[in-house]
Amino acid sequence: MPGRNATHIPDQSGRVAVVTGANSGIGYVTARELARRGASVVLACRSAARGRAAVIRLRAEVPQARADFLPLDLADLSSVREFATAYAQRHASLDLLINNAGVMALPYGRTADGFETQFGVNHLGHFALTGLLLPRLRAAAPGARIVNVSSGFHVLGRIDPDDAGLAYAGGEHGYRRWIAYGRSKTANLLFTHELARRFTAAGSPITAVAAHPGYASSNLHSGASKLEGPTLTSWAAALGNAVLAQPTSSGALPTLYAATAPGVEPDAFIGPRFGWRGAPARSWRAGWTLDDTSGELLWAASEKLTGVSYAALPR
Repeated sequence: MPGRNATHIPDQSGRVAVVTGANSGIGYVTARELARRGASVVLACRSAARGRAAVIRLRAEVPQARADFLPLDLADLSSVREFATAYAQRHASLDLLINNAGVMALPYGRTADGFETQFGVNHLGHFALTGLLLPRLRAAAPGARIVNVSSGFHVLGRIDPDDAGLAYAGGEHGYRRWIAYGRSKTANLLFTHELARRFTAAGSPITAVAAHPGYASSNLHSGASKLEGPTLTSWAAALGNAVLAQPTSSGALPTLYAATAPGVEPDAFIGPRFGWRGAPARSWRAGWTLDDTSGELLWAASEKLTGVSYAALPR
């Protein structure tokens, strides 16, 4: 199957890609392999030290790479705006936006703007970033793509249309961190669905798709396991990472396929062929992630909460 390893990535020379959370794990591999195939890559990372170190590492592994770092904290909308401004000052267009960064199963907390952390980082930050970079994506069209990285864990949480962007705004009462994570990953898929629908309605050649890594050994899983403490769940997670998880290089393949493979359809959800591992293929997704009404309500709430409008895209 095409895409079963990184050598199948088409030539990306002349293209510019932004990868969020690119300092480690799947984000780093994604940025590295796009650079290896000729793309100019911007590593968008919260930590300046880790971001710059990742650029140095990438250039060492791919000597011909064109890679730079720009700071981006998805938990702070002012940082998202600063990133978009800085990017626009350096680049006239954007071919690939890989919304990869995320947090998993955190204890209750809030972003700088007061949103529940997982929802704020995983969905609202990327919603705002995509809207602010949309003029640069349009400048690169046709062929521009947006890839939102979701998860099979989206099945753990549905979006409440009456409380779409205010997940657990009341505080810790009723908060379940895995449910909150699932909600944020459902939001990624609903955002992709509504974005693809609006691009089609506008006659835009930009493609919006989603991907998930399956069960990949990454610092995201490791961090969530550490939060569990020395429990049966944490031991099971550690065993799963050691025995069942595919390597990070394989976990990045669905994202790379979604970003570069010819013929990927709008609103596709690409993941490992066998659910948690294997070559990239179309992935199953919960029916609620394809609901137009939920997508519209989430979109409206996200515009209101972030202050970022997609006014040029019709409903």
